[in-house]
Amino acid sequence: MTEQQTNKVSDDHQRMLDLFTRQQQAFHQAPMPSVEARIDSLQCLKTALLAHKDHLCEALNQDYDGRSTQDTLISDILPCIMNIKYSCKRLKKWARPERRHAGLLLSPAKVEVHYQPLGVVGIVVPWNFPVMLSLGPLITAIAAGNRAMVKLSEFTPHTNRVLVKMLASAFDNDHVACIEGDAKLAAQFTSLPFDHLLFTGSTAIGRHVMHAAADNLTPVTLELGGKSPVIVCPDVDIDNAVERMSYGKCLNAGQICVAPDYVLVPRDKLDDFVSSYQKNFALMYPKGVHSSDYGSVINERQYKRLLGLLEDATAKGATAIPCVEGQHRDDSRQRLTTHLLLNTTEEMTVLQEEIFGPLLPVIPYDGIDDALDYIRHRPRPLALYLLSYDKVLQQKVISETHAGGMCINDALFHVAADDAPFGGIGPSGMGHYHGIEGFKTFSKAKTVLTQGKFSSGILMHPPYGKWIQKLIFKLFLR
Repeated sequence: MTEQQTNKVSDDHQRMLDLFTRQQQAFHQAPMPSVEARIDSLQCLKTALLAHKDHLCEALNQDYDGRSTQDTLISDILPCIMNIKYSCKRLKKWARPERRHAGLLLSPAKVEVHYQPLGVVGIVVPWNFPVMLSLGPLITAIAAGNRAMVKLSEFTPHTNRVLVKMLASAFDNDHVACIEGDAKLAAQFTSLPFDHLLFTGSTAIGRHVMHAAADNLTPVTLELGGKSPVIVCPDVDIDNAVERMSYGKCLNAGQICVAPDYVLVPRDKLDDFVSSYQKNFALMYPKGVHSSDYGSVINERQYKRLLGLLEDATAKGATAIPCVEGQHRDDSRQRLTTHLLLNTTEEMTVLQEEIFGPLLPVIPYDGIDDALDYIRHRPRPLALYLLSYDKVLQQKVISETHAGGMCINDALFHVAADDAPFGGIGPSGMGHYHGIEGFKTFSKAKTVLTQGKFSSGILMHPPYGKWIQKLIFKLFLR
């Protein structure tokens, strides 16, 4: 690193520290923004987002060297607009103190839970959905009354420029601030003593983030990933099953933390699944790798990683089946159509690591219990997809598997449910956001007990052994 580069890193770090201090001071001066002020902030964000949506679509297209405008609208812009509308509509109810039971022993005291902002929240944004995964947490943090610093991904520079301009048009830096920089600056960012830190990214980096946060006792929400399975059950029609799950693998070329990572298929339907997937892919993307609706891999590094997974699998005996005839990859644009992988084995890296791209192992099973055992003996996934109309079987899978979330006869769209929490479990993450659970994640639930002129607690003061104390013990210790 040159002296000029070193000085720039040092300057960026100092600017980040200054912004953090400014936000802390601003929060101390206004520690409890009114619900009306929060709604105004969210409406300003909505106005800014709608004004910049076309620029964001074009910027993401540039960052990916090919990303459909519709993909960006569906997966980045629309969820944020819906989230803002949903939050504004329910915020008064969320922020209202909740009355709780004091219990006979504490009567006549009144007990309430008050939800207060935490303070300054840090948000670390990945490159795959840089709009939704920056603004989504931000919306919830603002709804809870916090200030926020957003660390943008260095791999989406065009999108970052638009986001910085957009957020600056809606907020002062002491309310919402953007940070840009490389991995070193990101590590410094996660080492700041935030009041809460939300990280979206890989499990490996998530471990480092949690370690850095632990030094400050900063609570974390980790949105990671892992290997999300699809179970195709014997009762479901294969064409219907493929139609329901394949879009979840094709959107953003599979670069989604909840994308189907592998598929478990009844052994006698394996060939039908392959041919059906090829047919369905051709319907969605008739020009294959050249279809304008199909996305590119974000950069050369990720593209080479995926090709490495493919080469490792085929070298160890897997059969790779492209979903289109003819040209199924374009190295110049980092495009790769979905490749189905058959005959995979455990020593292949593609079954060990999260794929995060258009490779899809298809694994046969003989009985549904075999499929469930396969899933249970692996790290708990961020998402699980079940394709079955058998109600008894649906309940069995719900009860006997663990995952961050689940879709039955669909894929991905549980993430779009505004009124439900989203979050991982174990190596796929911890904590929740979205909906009221997100509001509570970014709030401190403070219990407030209020006594009037009479306090029953006085009855328990020393000296001990008074008749009233004996009566209380006799009544409650049974």
